[in-house]
Amino acid sequence: MLKNEKSIAFHTLGCKLNFSETSYLSRLCTKKGFRIVGFGKEADFYVIHSCTVTEVAEKKCRTLIRSIKKRAPHSKTAVIGCYSELRKAELEAMPEVDFVLGTFDKYALPDLLADFSEKHHNQRDTSNFVPTFSSGDRTRTFLKIQDGCDYFCSYCAVPHARGRSRSNTIAETVALARQAMDAGAMEIVLAGVNVGDFGKQHGETFLELLQALDAIEWDGRIRLSSIEPELLSDEIIRFVASSRHLMPHFHIPLQSGSDKILKLMRRRYSRALFAQRIETIRQILPFACIAVDVIVGFPEETEADFLDTYNFLNDLEISYLHVFPYSKRPNTPAAAMPNQVPPAQRKERSKILHRLSDEKKLQFIRSNIGRTEKVLFESEHSKGNMYGFTRNYIKVATAFDKSLINKEVEVVLDEGDCC
Repeated sequence: MLKNEKSIAFHTLGCKLNFSETSYLSRLCTKKGFRIVGFGKEADFYVIHSCTVTEVAEKKCRTLIRSIKKRAPHSKTAVIGCYSELRKAELEAMPEVDFVLGTFDKYALPDLLADFSEKHHNQRDTSNFVPTFSSGDRTRTFLKIQDGCDYFCSYCAVPHARGRSRSNTIAETVALARQAMDAGAMEIVLAGVNVGDFGKQHGETFLELLQALDAIEWDGRIRLSSIEPELLSDEIIRFVASSRHLMPHFHIPLQSGSDKILKLMRRRYSRALFAQRIETIRQILPFACIAVDVIVGFPEETEADFLDTYNFLNDLEISYLHVFPYSKRPNTPAAAMPNQVPPAQRKERSKILHRLSDEKKLQFIRSNIGRTEKVLFESEHSKGNMYGFTRNYIKVATAFDKSLINKEVEVVLDEGDCC
């Protein structure tokens, strides 16, 4: 324990995995005697959990760093995570930054700040898997089941920042899930860099993990985070359809609807396989939510290639898109490719696919109107309304009623209530 209690504030950028790890670190800091405060409050220490997936994420991190010193000049700032891992020297050169910890030594943060020393032992074990789950939200928790990636897609810096694919055993993961359930969470989101890769170093599979989690006696829900299309087998889809806990909600990265671009990206599937996955889901789970990731403006992407992607997505029975303009990441093969697409063209293509996403989402919501669905209401509320999500991830609003928080309620979906 600290002799004089110090306050610490966290801010997380990036993925669900980062949110899970930030929550774990905040619990460790509490055990060390720190008092956790909101990021907008005055604190002795500020911690930014960084992301390096895009240039925008890194720019947000630098902006946050500078804003801290302006409003709290006597505080200390630590930057941890993927951006810190790949460009430590760049961050250390910023006068506003006091501590920089990368992906593999960020778990030394509580000891480092408790000792209040700028010297610390480097705990870089790149094969180690640190299991975490987020807390603080009674309704939902992000459960880290896997870390790292062995794929090395040509545009992606994440394998360099987070290391090779690794996970705990099924038994250890189920035990952690039970902790999250006991903490009161009614929905668990399975998070990782490449969740479908779970368990391979232990001779276990992702499907076996899902079966073990589904066998737990519990009244809550389990959602999958992003899963690669070649790892989303028909067996997994069928199991989700028959599951007690797993939600009919899939998040599948496509990245491009052009086979030429997929090959340049070093993706491990064709668009034909992707279309087959969507068709299988629709046959077995016709009202499932299907979210799709796509990158626009990848090097060598011509107007014809982009139109190929647009038409492919337009014809697919999907629910909405996550659209990302290509972001050049240092030291990745794509950064050195010829025929880089100008930023203005990337932006315009992104706008076009965002409009398509809006159309797809509206179609999906309308296809569900009149159906009876179970909605898990959350504590979020605004202007007299509270919000929750159906099993197939449609956001629903109703008049605020405190007794509904963290409760699953059957409703008949009406277009006026769907957000």
